[in-house]
Amino acid sequence: TLSPQMERALLQLQLRVFALTWVSYASYYFTRKNLSVVKSRLHETLDISTTALGTIETLYLAAYALGQFLSGALGDKIGARKLLISGMLGTALAAFVFGASSTVVPFALAFFVNGLVQSSGWSGNVKAMQPFFSSQSRGRVMGIWTTNYQAGGLLATALATYLLTHFGWRMAFFGPAIWVVVVAVLLWLFLVEKPEQCGLPPVEPDVALRQGATPSSSESATGPTLFQLLRMNVLWTLGLSYFGLKLIRYSLLFWLPFYLKQHLHYSESLAGYLSLPFEIGGMVGSVAVGWFSDRYFRKQRLRVTVPALLLLGCALVLYQFLGGKGLWINAGLLACVGFFLFGPDSLLSGTMSQDIGGRAATGRVAGIINGMGSVGAIFSPLIVARVSETFGWSALFFGFCGVTIVAAALLLVSALLVEQQQRH
Repeated sequence: TLSPQMERALLQLQLRVFALTWVSYASYYFTRKNLSVVKSRLHETLDISTTALGTIETLYLAAYALGQFLSGALGDKIGARKLLISGMLGTALAAFVFGASSTVVPFALAFFVNGLVQSSGWSGNVKAMQPFFSSQSRGRVMGIWTTNYQAGGLLATALATYLLTHFGWRMAFFGPAIWVVVVAVLLWLFLVEKPEQCGLPPVEPDVALRQGATPSSSESATGPTLFQLLRMNVLWTLGLSYFGLKLIRYSLLFWLPFYLKQHLHYSESLAGYLSLPFEIGGMVGSVAVGWFSDRYFRKQRLRVTVPALLLLGCALVLYQFLGGKGLWINAGLLACVGFFLFGPDSLLSGTMSQDIGGRAATGRVAGIINGMGSVGAIFSPLIVARVSETFGWSALFFGFCGVTIVAAALLLVSALLVEQQQRH
């Protein structure tokens, strides 16, 4: 039992780490979302073709997916603090090079490198959070914490838009790069990697899940290798389900305003604003599902995700039938889709990575799950374009419903595997 003084010190440390890592991951979006904002300007002023812009984005997504596996392993080896500082400085440099360039090849190289270093953000920050919160509170803490990627995307888009319209497209890269360097300096000065560095005991014993035999003492210290983790069936079922979730999430994030304007005939500005309830509902869903998993299913968290994904499928079907019936119905259904999508999303990519990986291997586990999910993001632009043009938008949304059913089945298998490992 901690003394009142030590409890206060731990609380201050938890708030510091929470704030620093929340701002850190939100800030990664500042050097990521600016390309989508300035695409039209690059096309009009530099004559960069639509195909070239699409290729640059695909290269970024491919590098990001590959980098997830590498960054997770690297973070477990060198520590979250070093990984995050180097990653943030790397993405700031890539953004600066992009802003200083004027032709396709340096654009593509800069954004490919940006994808690699951007991959440090998720696994590094999830790893940094793991030692400071117990499994009893992890669901609700990570539910609140994972609002960083919704808020980061919104703030990054707003900042890039302001800089583009007032100072030109190059400043939409230079400005965010400067901010990211500032955050990297704050991490260097203030981020602590574990309570023991401040004279406090561990928050709780490390109870990472292991498949098969009890790990040796050396493995307990360093955690299983990346290849040992890839032999865990539960990581494959979790990763494949996250592939489906991220396929849907990225499709809606990048194509929803286009769908609202082209198919439902809203104005360009209204189509942009009407996509916001999707992300706002997602923020509420992340917090609610995290809290619910702590309150009722702390040792069986994945059982929360299965009904949530089935409800997501229902919300997608209802959106197809009722989304065109009026502005408020459309907004309400989009908020429901966001709620039931982002809730399981944050639980899989954040809380479960920490539960399974423990202190030693959280980075690698987060890298594997998010890496598999990022492969789904790579395919999302092609799938949306081909299916909507060939079979229509309704077929696309019904296809998404099918993906949620498969993902729910995979998560049910994952839940059974996790519970089996806990019994052993």
